[in-house]
Amino acid sequence: MQRSNVTEQETLSPKQLAAEVRRLTATPAEWVARVRLDPEGRWYERIHTADGYEVWLISWLPGQSTGFHDHGGSAGAFGVVWGALDECVVPGGSSPALVSKVASGDVRAFGPRYVHDVRNSATGSVAVSVHAYSPPLSAMTRYDLSPGGLVVAATEGEEDW
Repeated sequence: MQRSNVTEQETLSPKQLAAEVRRLTATPAEWVARVRLDPEGRWYERIHTADGYEVWLISWLPGQSTGFHDHGGSAGAFGVVWGALDECVVPGGSSPALVSKVASGDVRAFGPRYVHDVRNSATGSVAVSVHAYSPPLSAMTRYDLSPGGLVVAATEGEEDW
């Protein structure tokens, strides 16, 4: 899919992305038929693309996670529709990891270069979430958590998704 160049005025703020996520999580009839479950890993699909942002739908079986990653130069927001997810962040890149529950109906928003790990820690329930990024994702960096903090493990481009 070809993307147009995004100007500064076309990008959405974390607050605007959170509003779009809230709109979509409140209207599951628009996208629920697209949800799939994959025992091999998280299932995800881009469900909307505009000049300045994109929206992804993700399903999570118990134990599935993203691993630590950023979103390159993109701001983002995500909201849980069903189930619950745990979001793990490492403040300052080297402090102990902090985990917070993101329950159904909750929305989190963040700026560019934000690093987190999102996972379904439940033992017996599926989770479904909606994610929005602006500008659309073009690169992500993956990190390993070592005793000294986060260490760059790999960089991915959109051809890897």
